[in-house]
Amino acid sequence: MAEFPSKVSTRTSSPAQGAGVSVSALRPDLGFVRSSLGALMLLQLVLGLLVWALIADTPYHLYPAYGWVMFVAVFLWLVTIILFILYLFQLHMKLYMVPWPLVLMIFNISATVLYITAFIACSAAVDLTSLRGTRPYNQRAAASVLVTSRRLDCRRCLL
Repeated sequence: MAEFPSKVSTRTSSPAQGAGVSVSALRPDLGFVRSSLGALMLLQLVLGLLVWALIADTPYHLYPAYGWVMFVAVFLWLVTIILFILYLFQLHMKLYMVPWPLVLMIFNISATVLYITAFIACSAAVDLTSLRGTRPYNQRAAASVLVTSRRLDCRRCLL
């Protein structure tokens, strides 16, 4: 009868180690932030934040047009944050079955259309709801200009 060896190895391995794949923590891809898409998404985030901050600081709830502008600004700002995080942490590569270029194109086209409608609503309501030269007038006019620049920024993402 064979004797039991004096030293027995009890090391175990996980299936991921056995397959040669390492599980890594989520790390941000700083190269994405430096890319044109990342820079434009950061610009979208800043301009979107400015639009809804300017509208939110006025009594927008009294006028339905500003409610629409607020909805468009906040909704698209949140969707842009989600897309930015997906790309920053390269989560879009884990969801390989989603056609991400098509998703971004559809998002940017719909954002452009929504921002155009928000711009028209905001521009049409500025003179009706504010006295020229007052603080609310200046904020709403600035928000209207930012909505236009945000729309142009969305069109650049399609290129």
